[in-house]
Amino acid sequence: MQRIVISPRKDWQKKVEEIGFGFHTADTPYWNEGAMYKFTMNEVLEIEKATGELWDMCLGAVQYVMDNDLYDKFCIPKWIIPHIEKSWENDSPAIYGRFDFLLKDGVPKMLEFNADTPTSLFEGGVVQWYWLQDFDKSKDQFNSIHEKLIAYWKYLKPYLQHSLAVKPHPLYFTCLKETLEDLTTTEYLRDCAIQAGLETKLIYIDDIGWNEKKKVFVDLENNEIFNIFKLYPWEFLVTEDFGKHIIEDKNAAFWIEPSWKMILSNKAILPILWELYSECPYLLPSHFDESYHVDYVKKPILSREGANILIVKDGKQILKTEGQYAEGNAEFNQEAYIYQEFCEVPSFDGNTPVIGSWVIGQQAAGMGIRETATIVTDNFSRFVPHIIED
Repeated sequence: MQRIVISPRKDWQKKVEEIGFGFHTADTPYWNEGAMYKFTMNEVLEIEKATGELWDMCLGAVQYVMDNDLYDKFCIPKWIIPHIEKSWENDSPAIYGRFDFLLKDGVPKMLEFNADTPTSLFEGGVVQWYWLQDFDKSKDQFNSIHEKLIAYWKYLKPYLQHSLAVKPHPLYFTCLKETLEDLTTTEYLRDCAIQAGLETKLIYIDDIGWNEKKKVFVDLENNEIFNIFKLYPWEFLVTEDFGKHIIEDKNAAFWIEPSWKMILSNKAILPILWELYSECPYLLPSHFDESYHVDYVKKPILSREGANILIVKDGKQILKTEGQYAEGNAEFNQEAYIYQEFCEVPSFDGNTPVIGSWVIGQQAAGMGIRETATIVTDNFSRFVPHIIED
């Protein structure tokens, strides 16, 4: 793996905006094509292999959590557990997830699994692919994200609820209002579903209604909702009055991602994976008790974008980040933490890359690289394209 400084395309801002990428620059540039990461084919094959094996391990871990009633470790409310287990038993539709890896001596090391609401999908599947066509179309990427999304939406179509009428129930796509990144990701997924032949509708989650008389979710035209993809975290839904209607819903709407993903999107899964598969070279030692570690990263089980992370090395604190997931925040049940072995990897000219490896339709599908100037990937990370070249 190498980081190579290159010249951005002329008028690159216009080029990415033409394909629908409107959040390429905030206070600092998010999309960075002034550099690229180069991987060997062997490195890519190892990342692909790790992604497939870890996905299988994650499914085994979900069953283990259910069989041993470990929900308290995840701070999951008891009222949603029957829904979680039913969604698992029914094999409720799931579409995607993103493993975050560090690459240490050529071996991927799993930091966490973004299983519920992962972003950077559009950048990984589309934006960096268009960049490659302009940079050097003779080169290759680890990138079949777009094709696999369309194929898996086709596969999932029979799983969705359909009416007895000629016209099927649509698949709604939802996210919060005024969140350009989330809207772009949601609309990209929706576009792939349309290409797969599904009838879809966009509705902001703020606009989803609840018909108390019928006990069903409805859209702005009072149409009942039977199938819905949400780019909105389950841990938010279960703390809101709106979310509590899910178990009352007489239509038993399909939620994608399904509620069993609450187990995998929670960092409490990391010690469970280590307990079950400690021989796996892709896992870092992780526990619920810091006494097992000397050099470690302390993570809230529900934190996002590098918030409220504490890193200890040789018994000394070397980094602490702020955020809304601090201890004592009842909204996010933040009395629970996990401790993961601190994995120190070389930076490239002061940039620390994290590999986001996608699983789509049960298969490894491609990757995107985000880099930061610190050792914690936060909301100031930059997306950098990649190529494969031996």
